[in-house]
Amino acid sequence: MKKKGHVLWNVLIVVTVIICLFAFVLHYKNWTKTDASGLKVLSGFYLQEVPFSALDSVVFVEKIPPMVRLNGFSAFDKEKGVFQDFKDSLTDKKVYVYVDNFENQKIKIIHHDSLKLFINLKDSTDTQQLFDLLSSKLSVEPN
Repeated sequence: MKKKGHVLWNVLIVVTVIICLFAFVLHYKNWTKTDASGLKVLSGFYLQEVPFSALDSVVFVEKIPPMVRLNGFSAFDKEKGVFQDFKDSLTDKKVYVYVDNFENQKIKIIHHDSLKLFINLKDSTDTQQLFDLLSSKLSVEPN
């Protein structure tokens, strides 16, 4: 009987470690995918789809502005989650943040007239390539 108790605890510990590793892998980096219609960003529980036709502006920024975190996390040089502007706290306008490296520039994307998304990737050259792609789609798409 005593041995079954130890087996149960061992299985529980292994399952917990596997779940934690899975969550870490999902949040480890921003998983981006572009196709003919738009950009998809997945990081853990956070998924954003931005159609190229809905892009309003794409600019580089050094820092993200101070905001209220509705949910998400900051760890080491990463910040991910859903935020709200201090100045726009009366409305339900959400700001999505997918920052893999605080040191590098971030891309500020405004889409669907007023929705904001801040993103950068671990590698600054990948971030630059994403910026160039989004900028080219912005100038091609009709308003």
